[in-house]
Amino acid sequence: MTQEMTDTRPDGATWRLDNAVLCNAHLTPDKPALIYEDKSLSYAALSQLVDTTASWLASHLVRGDRFACYSMNHPEYFVLLLAASRIGVIMVPLNWRLSAAELAYQLRDCAPKLLVYGAEFAAGIDALTGTDTAMIRQPIDGLDSARADGGIAPMMANDTTDTSEAPLLIVYTSGTTGRPKGAVLPQRAMRSNARMSQHAYSLQSSDVVLNVLPLFHVGGLNIHPVPALISGATVILHRSFDPAAALDVIAQAGVTLMNSVPTILGAMVMHENWAKTDLSSMRLFSIGSTDVPVALIRAVHNRQIPVVQIYGATETAPSAIYQTADIAFETIGSIGRQGCDNAIRLVDLNGSDVPDGEVGEIWVRGKNVLTGYWRDKAATSANLTDGWFHTGDLARRDANGLYWFADRLKHVIISGGENIYPAELERLLTNYTALAEFCVVGRDDERWGQVPVVVAVRRGEDVTEIDILRAFEKQVARFKRPKAVIFVEKLPRNALGKILIGEVTRLIA
Repeated sequence: MTQEMTDTRPDGATWRLDNAVLCNAHLTPDKPALIYEDKSLSYAALSQLVDTTASWLASHLVRGDRFACYSMNHPEYFVLLLAASRIGVIMVPLNWRLSAAELAYQLRDCAPKLLVYGAEFAAGIDALTGTDTAMIRQPIDGLDSARADGGIAPMMANDTTDTSEAPLLIVYTSGTTGRPKGAVLPQRAMRSNARMSQHAYSLQSSDVVLNVLPLFHVGGLNIHPVPALISGATVILHRSFDPAAALDVIAQAGVTLMNSVPTILGAMVMHENWAKTDLSSMRLFSIGSTDVPVALIRAVHNRQIPVVQIYGATETAPSAIYQTADIAFETIGSIGRQGCDNAIRLVDLNGSDVPDGEVGEIWVRGKNVLTGYWRDKAATSANLTDGWFHTGDLARRDANGLYWFADRLKHVIISGGENIYPAELERLLTNYTALAEFCVVGRDDERWGQVPVVVAVRRGEDVTEIDILRAFEKQVARFKRPKAVIFVEKLPRNALGKILIGEVTRLIA
């Protein structure tokens, strides 16, 4: 049984994420909604936690206020998200892989009144918040005590206020200028993505979903877990990824669905337990990446399990184009067909549609698309045209309506499922006078897919690779830091003086 999603409920109330999930507290109150470590949280218990958490949040925040969550995967992530939906506040997930300087910038930008953090990050909170003593700091493991001080929030079942455009998430994504942008995702984006997830994976209340991806990513939060909770399924949440633990729980708990990226699925396939693990319960693996190694897909297919590829972006919440299980074996390499709840265009540099078979930039329009970037009108105008989001990615469509990824219009390096924008790294070398010219490009890597490297021309012979790499320490997250510096005599440029990134990449291959 799968819940049918409509914009309004029979009582006239507008669709809201918390209501969509917590109706399962009435349908299947005792069924496990979330399993984490050795604890199981039923839908009825989840509903009670959302009640008290909404009340606690409302004692500190008013509609439109922001709060940030800085934690490893934890069931409270979902409790906080649903409570935010109920009272109309905005949740800002923080990427704990980023440096303190990067996170501090995001906090200054969105100005949250509350920061919920995991114990593992307690020692670094002062570095993030600085002298901001007005920001309430709340340990995530201490929410039970905080809730005990509040009452029960009203269910608001008869509230007919249209909340479809109300912001629910601000998720920061790195930009080509080097400054992160806060993508604002409203309630309707969550609903739309859930519809497409239900369509892509045939989500049912009987499904058992394993999530090992970080919840600070829209993909980790919203491809499987949130749609699964709407469908009344069970979500098994791991604090972080471990291939042996993932394989073990699939066999022991009868997992049916799991989302991944190539590095995660590859680690599972290469693990010594892969061949002997009972995977008979698995209906499919989904994978969020534009470039999935064919050998990896075939290794999973050899176990008679479909690999369903997804294409999207933070700005599309994230699903936009996807395969379905029924075509996965026959369409290896394709990113799938247009999602059931959005429209796709492929356009040339003039914004005109290209015919089938030709490469164009992917534009997406639908209820899953962001409303804009937080307090950044310039970025919003540059990336949205009449509701069409410009992805910066290139693809072609064949006569069967299948999309095939071609390239990235925007210069971006994808390393272990994380986006790394060279402009952000290059900005840190701008004042480095020992270099005459430089650029950052991606180099193929067996483990991570790509890693960033600096390609540079020296002004003098005294500068070393170590000198340059030190410029990135404590400035950006470890995964973003270049792994090598390659010195060349000159960088290839076109007639207008622009560095030819493609040629640089081939030069260092």
